[in-house]
This record gives sequence, structure tokens and C-alpha cells, in this order.
Amino acid sequence: MTLDEQKPSPDLTATLNQLWIRFLPDIHQRVAILDTAAQAYATGEITPEQREAAHAAAHKLAGSLGTFGLAQGSELAREFEHACTSEESCASTPATRLVAIATEILAIIDAR
Repeated sequence: MTLDEQKPSPDLTATLNQLWIRFLPDIHQRVAILDTAAQAYATGEITPEQREAAHAAAHKLAGSLGTFGLAQGSELAREFEHACTSEESCASTPATRLVAIATEILAIIDAR
């Protein structure tokens, strides 16, 4: 059995669950930032501050979701992060994709 196949110990699982509960409000707030930025981008009204906030929130989500074993959520957050690296990269990503990413991340979080 490899390390990847091993299940976490009950103590580790309990600790991760406690941390999840503790950080869930922050995680939801970061997803809300992504959603707000995606919606603003879809209407053509995204500000540089919103793009930067979404980039930072996506970066933090990519790390935290991975820590909690939500690899798909982490990958989606990383995709959003890369899409909002600059005005040019944000402009080259369809707004519908950014909205879909935020929605998918929220669904992954809610399913945990």
C-alpha cells in the first residue's frame, strides 16, 4: 500500500474536520469573491481591484481545498487563478467559464 492509498488516522480525520468547520466561513467568502468577480466580468464591469481580489482568493482556495482533500476544487481554483493573473489573461477566458468555475467550487465545498 502506498502513502496515497492510506486512509488518514481517525485523529487526523477529526482534526481536519475541526479545521474545516473553523475555516468554512473564510472558504465561502473566497468563493463569493470569485463569483462576484465572474459576474462582474460577465457584464463587462469588472474592476482591477475585483480581478486582483479574485486572483488572491483563487490562490488561497487552491491551497486550502487541496489540504482538505478536495483536489478537483483545488484544480478549478487554480484554473480561475491563472485566468485572473492579468487583465489580458482574464479577457481571454470566457466569462461563462469563470461563472461555471465558481459554481463548481461551491458545489464541491457543499458536498464535503
